[in-house]
Amino acid sequence: MINSTDFRTGLTIEIDGNVWQIVDFQHVKPGKGAAFVRTKIKNVETGAVVERTFNPNEKMPAAHLETRTMQYLYEADGMYTFMDTETYEQSELNTETLGDALNYLKENMEVNLQTFKGRIIGISLPNSVNLAVTECEPSVKGNTATGATKMAKLETGYEVRVPLFINEGDVLRIDTRTGNYIERA
Repeated sequence: MINSTDFRTGLTIEIDGNVWQIVDFQHVKPGKGAAFVRTKIKNVETGAVVERTFNPNEKMPAAHLETRTMQYLYEADGMYTFMDTETYEQSELNTETLGDALNYLKENMEVNLQTFKGRIIGISLPNSVNLAVTECEPSVKGNTATGATKMAKLETGYEVRVPLFINEGDVLRIDTRTGNYIERA
């Protein structure tokens, strides 16, 4: 059990069977009345952020998340199969659980899956991935003075804005946190 006065940014707690991560906290001691702890907490599964206040003597159970390195194998009928790199145990996830991570997943890619009480609740990707361009408009010589961009479709089906000098077949480094083009790989 964690006392609300011991809250820190990044700490995970369990409220009503859900895992919440503390995004921001503030200990408030008003001139009149009892002290309290004002927090912003994020639901780890849904990503929803809410503000909540706690009494200073309130205790919450700590949520112990386990992180396992898994390898993405394949997709079949909307289910994505991952294999634990240590035990070779396979797990399947649906598109709702993966969310935007689908834009960057390539076969045989290693990712970290977060589990809570044996249930997979989230995925964390590397900060950047290398993806090949499958479709884009051809480059036009001399049209680079304005820093213009064009759309390019990547091997995962994700579309991203890229500089005009990018061609089909180029391998690009994409930031998985923002979804933006970084550089040619």
